Amino acid sequence: MIKNDLFLKALKGETLDRPPVWMMRQAGRYLPEFMEIKEKYDFFTRCQTPELASEITMQPIRRYGMDAAILFSDILVIPQAMNIHVEMKPGLGPWLPEPIRTQKDLERVIVPDIHETLGYVMEAIKMTKEKLNEEIPLIGFAGSPWTILCYCVQGQGSKTFDKAKEFCFTQPTTAHELLQKITDTTVLYLKEKVKAGVNAVQLFDSWGGMLSPTDYQEFSWQYMQQIIDALEGLIPVIAFGKGCWFALDTMAKSGVSALGIDWTCSAKNARYLTGGKITLQGNFDPVRLLSPPSVIKTMVKEMIDDFGKDRYIVNLGHGIVPNVPVENAAAFIEAVKSYKAEG
Repeated sequence: MIKNDLFLKALKGETLDRPPVWMMRQAGRYLPEFMEIKEKYDFFTRCQTPELASEITMQPIRRYGMDAAILFSDILVIPQAMNIHVEMKPGLGPWLPEPIRTQKDLERVIVPDIHETLGYVMEAIKMTKEKLNEEIPLIGFAGSPWTILCYCVQGQGSKTFDKAKEFCFTQPTTAHELLQKITDTTVLYLKEKVKAGVNAVQLFDSWGGMLSPTDYQEFSWQYMQQIIDALEGLIPVIAFGKGCWFALDTMAKSGVSALGIDWTCSAKNARYLTGGKITLQGNFDPVRLLSPPSVIKTMVKEMIDDFGKDRYIVNLGHGIVPNVPVENAAAFIEAVKSYKAEG
């Protein structure tokens, strides 16, 4: 039994004294102890070495005592496993030298054996679970098929993912084939994560907001729904679509345990659009963590008051940014832990 199960209780919609708190990308580059490891090992070495991945996962927990840990990894380990070469270039980010842009390119993309290609992730989960010692839950994650496609086709990060969209709109049959391969791989991957011991999973649709509501249903949501359906009854699922407020009503009926909300959607609108009956997570602007700690604490209390303490998980509206001072991250966590509802 997990000792601090606030996070799992919030996913079930139970009444709590305060909401749980964790931060997207909490295991990362705002921490000095992370930067020490970063200086010694390149990005994918950190992901692919279970000892390093589990150590990085534990760093923010030791420092701040969040209510959940999230495994240090990356959404792009999926295309790597699918026979698509992915590098992480300093100063540029993801770099895929041979993007998928034609039916012929798609022929080399496989649905892999998860144990062979991603076994290191399962080892990292087992190591991390041992270190956590049933104190708090561990979250596993994957990117949405659309978000993975964006990188596979564009070949790098982008503000518009214009090549990815062009691919979908001009070669829809090939695009759907690629999306299905990514979906099938993701389902196998997440089921293995469940077996390895994660307590919940989150699907990150970081680039869903690039699509119109109609295109979102066709090229993103239907594939996320397949993953949610495949995990039904196995594990709680959180779906997070950045910029996808227009799909919140559909998402709320999908069978997920919770929905992530970004900072552009207010608590009131999020509750209204989701029907008020599902757990929500978010939506503090990550850059707001650069405000003075006293301001952060006030804003966090207001945010919890706006969402309500129940059916709510305190988090950021996207991943933490690298230049956040450690004391500011501490103020965010402390504000939640000391929260008391008025009345």
